[in-house]
Amino acid sequence: MKTRIARTMAVAAALLAAADSRAQQPAAPSGPVEVNSIAAKVNGSVITKNQVSFMLAPIFAQLAAQYPRRGPQFETEFNKAKAGVIQELVDRQIILDEFKQIGASIKPHIIDEEVKRQMRELYNGDEVKFREELKRSRLTMDGYREMTREKMVVQAMRAQQFSDAPPPLPNEVQQEYNEIKNSLRDVTGDVISFRKIFIPASDPANPAATPDTQLTLAEDLAKQLADGADFAELAKTYSKDAFAEQGGLQENVPRTDLSPEFAAIIFDAPVGKVTGPLLDPQGFTLVLPIKITFGPAPPLAKVRDMIEERVRRKKTSAQYERWIEARRKRAMIDIRD
Repeated sequence: MKTRIARTMAVAAALLAAADSRAQQPAAPSGPVEVNSIAAKVNGSVITKNQVSFMLAPIFAQLAAQYPRRGPQFETEFNKAKAGVIQELVDRQIILDEFKQIGASIKPHIIDEEVKRQMRELYNGDEVKFREELKRSRLTMDGYREMTREKMVVQAMRAQQFSDAPPPLPNEVQQEYNEIKNSLRDVTGDVISFRKIFIPASDPANPAATPDTQLTLAEDLAKQLADGADFAELAKTYSKDAFAEQGGLQENVPRTDLSPEFAAIIFDAPVGKVTGPLLDPQGFTLVLPIKITFGPAPPLAKVRDMIEERVRRKKTSAQYERWIEARRKRAMIDIRD
């Protein structure tokens, strides 16, 4: 039994696809911070607010960029993401409690590979930014590796629990691969050409300008563009960066040259459609993607085990929900956040 589960866990190491890891993370604290505060308890085991905070950080940054005025939609999206993260951590602990008696393990180098993948996917491979976010969330690298190990254990446990699922058919494997291969790509190879209008939060040439009036200007420009105005001409007139004279044109920009939150937004934006205004630390940005070239996706042969496991999970999703719901009802759960 242990050998079988260990093999399953090795497969599960590859299961943490980008689609599973993107939607999870909160803001760096702006005021006094509760140290070691509790977000939830499951059967006596503690889930800390620091864990929740770190998992929410990338999505918070992306939402903050998308919604400069915050507002109800921002709050709705963020609260939905936060609730999802807490539920994921609760379910993870429930499954870990069941796993304790099995005694299997994941090899350290597999955990290291997954940490590197997440760093690449969420932070454009920028280890400095990754470690800064760890520090802001008061997590150590060892603590993050443990979180990663637990997630991989949970996926292995789920795979073992439903190992009797019908085997994936070749057409099902190919279809699943076609659907998600772009999310499995090496995003550090992404390149984009776009036009950009940058409106600074303050304007030295206009002492009366405030961040609010500058945002209003950016919103007005977005409306003009929606009504058919020429992007390049507006960029020449209003943009305040080094590319204004070229109509805001920037060509063949590597994803790694952009902040992770902006890259996540504009690489998912439709080519030819204006996105923004987006918030960054210096001001507000409107972007018109012109051409996007994605990094290479791994061949099916390299990720077949992971794709087959995803197909099995889909086939057993209803069964899994019944299984985990039964365990939620038996568990002692106290969500405080």
